[in-house]
Amino acid sequence: MNYYNEIKNKIIDNEVYSKIKDYSKERHKVITYFEIGKLLNEDGGKYGDNIIDEYSKKLIVEVGKKYNRRTLFRMKQFYNMFKDEKVSPVATQLNLSHYYELLSIKDINKLTYYINIVINNNLSKRELRERIKSK
Repeated sequence: MNYYNEIKNKIIDNEVYSKIKDYSKERHKVITYFEIGKLLNEDGGKYGDNIIDEYSKKLIVEVGKKYNRRTLFRMKQFYNMFKDEKVSPVATQLNLSHYYELLSIKDINKLTYYINIVINNNLSKRELRERIKSK
């Protein structure tokens, strides 16, 4: 038995599993935030945008402070950005921090361009931000 190869293979298997697990968690988070954005959009349409303020106050107390007004507003923006697209194929290829960087881009061609360069070049959020700044 070659112990080194066994150890190396276990480490490699663990690294692959970690990446798959992280990807799966991030993918689930993107889909969940999209669905929450949809609900906020539908509910806000009925009762006005004050619904985000109301919900954030309740969620901060009941779930945690990270679900503040800004986070809920970003979820709604994220939904509005991709509501006409099928979310799974494109949207789940990036993580939420990438999408938060892209929220300010209104031109669909620019948006598509930046999504593609993130996917093709495996850019981090910071690298994406620099690309957007440098145009």
